[in-house]
Amino acid sequence: MGDNLARKILKEHLVEGELVPGREIAIRIDQTLLQDATGTMAMLEFMATGIPRVKVGLATQYVDHNLLQTDNKNADDHAFLASAAQKFGVHLSKPGNGVSHQVHLERFGVPGTTLLGADSHTPTAAGMGQLAIGAGGLDVALAMAGYPFHLTCPKIWGVKLTGQLQPWVSGKDVILEMLRRHTVKGGVGKIIEYYGPGVATLSVTDRATIGNMGAELGATTTVFPSDENTRAFLKAQGRGELWRELGPDPDAGYDEYDEIDLSQVVPLIACPSSPDNVVPVSEIEGLKVDQVIVGSSVNSSFRDLMTVCRILEGRRIAPGLAFHINPGSRQVLENVVAHGGFMMLLLAGGQVHQPGCLGCIGMGQAPGTNQVSLRTFPRNFPGRSGTKEDRVYLCSPETAAAAGVYGVVTDPRKLSELLPWPEVKNPDSYLVDDSGIQVPPKDGGPVEIVTGPNIVPFPEFPALPDQLDVEVIIKVGDNISTDTIMPAGNKVLPFRSNIPAISKFVFEQADPEFAVRAAEKGDGAVVGGENYGQGSSREHAALAPRYLGIRVKLAKSFARIHRSNLINFGILPLVFKDPADYDRIRQGDRITIPGVRELTLNGATEIPIRVNGAEIVTLLHASERERRELVAGGLLNSVKEENHG
Repeated sequence: MGDNLARKILKEHLVEGELVPGREIAIRIDQTLLQDATGTMAMLEFMATGIPRVKVGLATQYVDHNLLQTDNKNADDHAFLASAAQKFGVHLSKPGNGVSHQVHLERFGVPGTTLLGADSHTPTAAGMGQLAIGAGGLDVALAMAGYPFHLTCPKIWGVKLTGQLQPWVSGKDVILEMLRRHTVKGGVGKIIEYYGPGVATLSVTDRATIGNMGAELGATTTVFPSDENTRAFLKAQGRGELWRELGPDPDAGYDEYDEIDLSQVVPLIACPSSPDNVVPVSEIEGLKVDQVIVGSSVNSSFRDLMTVCRILEGRRIAPGLAFHINPGSRQVLENVVAHGGFMMLLLAGGQVHQPGCLGCIGMGQAPGTNQVSLRTFPRNFPGRSGTKEDRVYLCSPETAAAAGVYGVVTDPRKLSELLPWPEVKNPDSYLVDDSGIQVPPKDGGPVEIVTGPNIVPFPEFPALPDQLDVEVIIKVGDNISTDTIMPAGNKVLPFRSNIPAISKFVFEQADPEFAVRAAEKGDGAVVGGENYGQGSSREHAALAPRYLGIRVKLAKSFARIHRSNLINFGILPLVFKDPADYDRIRQGDRITIPGVRELTLNGATEIPIRVNGAEIVTLLHASERERRELVAGGLLNSVKEENHG
């Protein structure tokens, strides 16, 4: 049996371990990606290693999240990132240049390479045939320092694509079909590899959309072949020399299989408030829509936006509806302008914003009370929009444009009554503008790092004690996202480089008193259900609770990136051996873990804990390396011990 593409790339980059699912491996990283919501802390972590210059092939830093400058904080942090990028050898994409994932696809992605990004939607680069993985900022900081990236070897899930998408159906509907079938937990522990004759019918940007939202399935990453479509895209970007053909062997096998006939995919929509709450658009037709937003990290490419332009050409946005467009990059916007699309949007009554994440991360564009918002975004977790009890639906640009025309949720195939299907394709040659990218000097020696008052040094954490005696500060349910643990938005994210300040917002939506209670109680524990920590890669969802004294998190299961982040900051991620034991613990209970340091260090899988005088058995699934980090009190402590030991 031959190799699939994911295994080929993993083999080429493997530096430790064997490619056996479930075992720990380490891979060499070729490129890294930071954005400003995660990168400020990651840059501080990189500085804490004491390494004078990045040791990775290409390091990139994007300013795309915290674009609102309502006071000094974001502007100060952007100055810090710009100077640090110059000092340490990092390419910087300036504010307004675009969303990290779209810009990276356009200007930096290389087929067959590895990309590690401090953003869960890093797998957008799957559209380029790149093996791109989202991780916590500390993992990315260490990759920048030249360390390999450790992960549990995933299964490879082969999804065969046949047929071709029908008019008015696009890549967003394909990934929504995957979420409809498999839920937000369906991809945990897996790399999704798309193969088969249907792949050739999908553009690079449609593939990027599918890769981006593989994160919502919980997948380690997604990968597509590098084929003639990839070559054409790179050539159109003036980077054709970087292309190489990559694909699975003809007799390749996979650990799991699925198949999608693209011709049978219909327009789909994810209803509030989870990306897997998916139904056909036709099922909820007629629902009044108050707001539509096209763009962000997904569906913000030229093809996506120009499709919307063509649908709106010569028409007006429906009365009482706000229609926003967030281009993925300056390049996308310039090419839309060159093809006449900008005037189509303006004359239709659309509101065109600067390229950036904006409403997707709660930076403006929040809907009003009880308003229905249709978004081409990747996530609709409760309150993520900035409005409590929001009603956010996720859909394709075609479905979004149809709502813009009719004012209600409408199957976009009905647009054929008004106009022919636009069938927009990506340009044969893009207008390329790299004026928004700051290239670092060859030697950053004389560069002075600009540090504003909101930049607070990385906190120091003590090692794991011999015994833990902690109180359960909060108990939560299944599928708790990192948005619930550590909210985003314009009020919270400006404190991303100030852990004492941002820690005050931990669990603010679920329990406004959590931070005060945790700080008062000293060492504490959090209890959760299935898939705890799904969603965003933001390490602050582990780092801020650790600052508040959380030493243990017990759950039925953990999302991959959040589990790694917990270990990175010395929080024990314990899993109930018997999930029914979840019901035996309440908020306020005391948990004692005798001999925890020795058990962790000696490789014990079973960790007995005492709750209310009774014993419950929990499991610690951790490699020898991860156990050393936990005992040291976190990854940075462990690295410092190795360097000075």
